[in-house]
Amino acid sequence: MDLADDETLRAWNAGEIKMLLAHPASAGYGLNLQQGGHVIVWYGMTWSLEQYLQANARLNRQGQEHTVTIYHLLTTGTIDSQVMRALERKEKGQNALLEAIKLRRDSYR
Repeated sequence: MDLADDETLRAWNAGEIKMLLAHPASAGYGLNLQQGGHVIVWYGMTWSLEQYLQANARLNRQGQEHTVTIYHLLTTGTIDSQVMRALERKEKGQNALLEAIKLRRDSYR
């Protein structure tokens, strides 16, 4: 089923569609997906950490009543596996930067 129209989006948000298979670029902006399903499978990873996190946030946000499960369709030795590792490194670096900013901010208090 394709989330290409209002009817399928309504079905997703009503919990009638149990799993979403999508590319992070197609679900990152403008969709409110937290009212229905809570299982997503990403394929064709994006190099953009912002786009990836935003796509995950479409499901895992205020109003979501279930634990969100995120799967990644990856094949060993492919570019998608490399992209996933790069995203993990980027997120780790971003989190370290934010933590350093918080520590510095707290030292001024």
